Amino acid sequence: MSQRVLFVLTSHDRKGLADAPDAAPSGFYLSEVSHPYKVLVEAGFTVDFVSPKGGKTHVDGLNLDDPINAEFWNDATLRGATENTLAPSQIDPDVYAAIFYAGGHATMWDFPDNAELAAIAARIYERGGVVSAVCHGPAGLVNIKLSDGSYLVAGKEVSAFTNDEERAVGLYDTVPFLLADVLQNRGANHLPAANFEAQVVVSERLVTGQNPASAKGVAEAMLPLLTSSVDERA
Repeated sequence: MSQRVLFVLTSHDRKGLADAPDAAPSGFYLSEVSHPYKVLVEAGFTVDFVSPKGGKTHVDGLNLDDPINAEFWNDATLRGATENTLAPSQIDPDVYAAIFYAGGHATMWDFPDNAELAAIAARIYERGGVVSAVCHGPAGLVNIKLSDGSYLVAGKEVSAFTNDEERAVGLYDTVPFLLADVLQNRGANHLPAANFEAQVVVSERLVTGQNPASAKGVAEAMLPLLTSSVDERA
């Protein structure tokens, strides 16, 4: 099994439709990338970045008082990689041990219906790899189907941004759907924690986290699964 992990970032740049100029800006949430990145790279994994459209992405949650955010964002090579992401057509899923969907509200508009990324994730999972996501990143999971036609999340326990958290941030009526509800509609058992508290759920080789506070924990929970996969295929 490869030592590479594929990070998926949103190509969308607002909390609303692309033609809604009054929508608040958005993008991938920085700490949901920087914190998992640090955990995985320090464990010896290489990370590549892909987005639904490839190329330029946009950042949200640009809190540079967070030293891990600052370390990531001030690294010209890393920042350049997020601004020049790979396109799904450039990805060979067979070289990745895992795929990780980073969050940010913008993901709700471009992750769910990207069939290319869904096929990449399904292939990684069915080869024995890990599928993971945090906060709104699980929007990328809702339409992933395995080769038997079942939803990847069906019958699994998951964590994702909750309905109560959407109310708390004032976006309950803005998002195109409620993520927790759709995951449950796909057959998942959504396990909520208190608002903005860390919550990481591992179900077979699916690892999900509820919110930004859960991002580091998702990567930490991936490590034993990744190590097991590497050892089995050594």
